[in-house]
Parts: sequence; C-alpha cells; structure tokens
Amino acid sequence: MRLGINLGYWGAGMDADNLAVAQEADRLGYSVCWAAEAYGSDAPTVLSWVAAQTERIDVGSGIFQIPARTPAMTAMTAATLDSLSGGRFRLGLGVSGPQVSEGWYGVKFDKPLARTREYVEIIRKAMSRERLSHQGEHWTLPLPDGPGKPIKLTVHPVREHIPLYIAAIGPKNLEQTGEIADGALLVFFAPEHAEETTLSHIRAGRAKAGKEYEGFDLVPTVPMAIGDDVDALADLFRPYTALYVGGMGSPKQNFYNKLAQRMGYEKEAAEIQQKYLSGDKEGAAAAVPRELIDSTTLLGPVERVADRMKAYAEAGVTTLSLAPAGFTLDERIASLRAGVEALELAGLA
Repeated sequence: MRLGINLGYWGAGMDADNLAVAQEADRLGYSVCWAAEAYGSDAPTVLSWVAAQTERIDVGSGIFQIPARTPAMTAMTAATLDSLSGGRFRLGLGVSGPQVSEGWYGVKFDKPLARTREYVEIIRKAMSRERLSHQGEHWTLPLPDGPGKPIKLTVHPVREHIPLYIAAIGPKNLEQTGEIADGALLVFFAPEHAEETTLSHIRAGRAKAGKEYEGFDLVPTVPMAIGDDVDALADLFRPYTALYVGGMGSPKQNFYNKLAQRMGYEKEAAEIQQKYLSGDKEGAAAAVPRELIDSTTLLGPVERVADRMKAYAEAGVTTLSLAPAGFTLDERIASLRAGVEALELAGLA
C-alpha cells in the first residue's frame, strides 16, 4: 500500500504551507499529491505549480469537475500536465453535485452516469491522438453541417496511458468506475464496511468489462490526526463529517448521507441532516457517532494508526491518501512523517 497526500482546496490562507507539505511528501517518498476544486481554486493551476517545485511525486486531480470543462479541454489539460511534469500526472474526474453543477457552472445535473461514461470515452480517444469524432447523447464532435472537422491532439503526453480515476460513492457509480476507470477516488471509506459499500460494486464493474480486479487503484482520502487523546482527536472531525453527511446536498440528494445509511447509520444520518439543514451545525456535529468518525479516519498514537493502516490494506486499499489535520505547518509536517512511520510499523512500506 502506497501513501498519498490530499491538499484539498487552495486559496484558504495556507498556500505557502501547502507547497511545503507537498515538497516534504515528495522528499518522504509519498506516491501522489492530489488537489481539489469546487468553486474556488482550480486544480490544474495548483497541480502545475506543485509539479514545477517537486521532483518525484505524482500530481493528481482530485478532482477535475466534469461540468466545468468540455472533455476535449480536459484531455488537453491532462496531456499538458503530463508533459510538463515529466509523466507524473493522474487524471481524476467527478460530476460534482447539483448545487455546484447548476448553480456555479449552469450545467444541468442530469444523467451523471451516462455523462461520465461519454466524457471518459472522448478523453480516451483524444489522448490516444486519433482524430477526434464522437456521436453521443451529450456531445457530438465535430458538430454536423458546419465547418468543423476531426482534429487530433498535437501535444504528446509522456506516457501512452495516463491513469484515469473517478470519484465514486453510490453503487451504480462504483460499478461503472470499475468498468471504465483505472482507479476510484473515495471518501468516508470504512474498512469494516468495504465489501458491501464499495468493493462488490467495483468488482462487478471490472467483471462486466472483462477486466481483472488486480491493478485497480483504490484510493480513499482519509483524515489523520496524531496524539494520545483519541476522543479529542475525533472531535476535530465532527464539523467535517457533519458538513458532508448533513449539508453536502439537498434532503433528497446527498450522496454522503446515503453512504452513512449504507454503513448502518440510518437514524443518525437523518438526524445530522435535519439539524444541519435547519442551521444547527453544532447540533449536527454533536450528533455524529464517534464510531463513524473513528472508522473513517486515522486517529491516535502512531501505533494505533499503524493498526488502522493494516485494516485499510486488508480491505483492498492500494493508495492511502492522507489529509493530515493541523493548524500550523509544523503540525502538518509532523503528521506526514508520522504517516510514513506508521506505514513502516505496520509492515506495509
């Protein structure tokens, strides 16, 4: 099992620290550095900045939002980043959610599975450097009855195949991800519930495509906090968990809330959502079960974290992307180093 680092969003006042974290992860041998985007910092700019100031670590989009770019533009960006980084780019994609897709990009959030499948097909064609033509439900290239003609990508990526990941939560999305992608980007992944919530669906997708499961990269992002007081550390992640389970979506459509329900927290997920959407964010955080936090994070002394890392590896995780807690650069760097120490202690390095 390899380690990654997830920097999250840029522009939150810790930009210089984020670069230092990425550089330390590079020095420590972390395999990949992911950057996110929502409606603030864009991921490609951040990744080019990080790639220019690191040497070995891969840089990955966690994620590029599908409604933000045409598939051909995403192929151009991926090829450019792979070229500039010397073959260190990983392409992560996701549909985002209805609030961002429709509110920020003005793109209707409909048929996300079909849209993702078609998006990936076009990207694969474009990055293979064949002349690009596609007739689908969501995109037609070139447009008919006009001056457009099939064009091929002029940039040569360093690698023939750039690894492609999809952010997936729901069963149907996970199955499709297993079918069409090289890896899955996950959040709130609990090893104890891995088979029923995640792995069975990905395996079904791999089998549907006639592909072996071996070689598929399972990549959860896992918050981590090092210390002796596990209860206090768990409390650090109550607002984070409440935001996703309670507020990341509408009452009818919240993928994270449904995931918590599939993990056995139906009553608690409903309470968290009700309180969060009514404005009681503190009450929502207090309603998050300690067990939910503990099963989806890495908390405690290095020895305890090492034991949990073993559980993640046994559950099929191949790249464990850490999101280390800390308000100072020193705290985040210490967590990075503790991650390597725990991996070695677990016998997984």
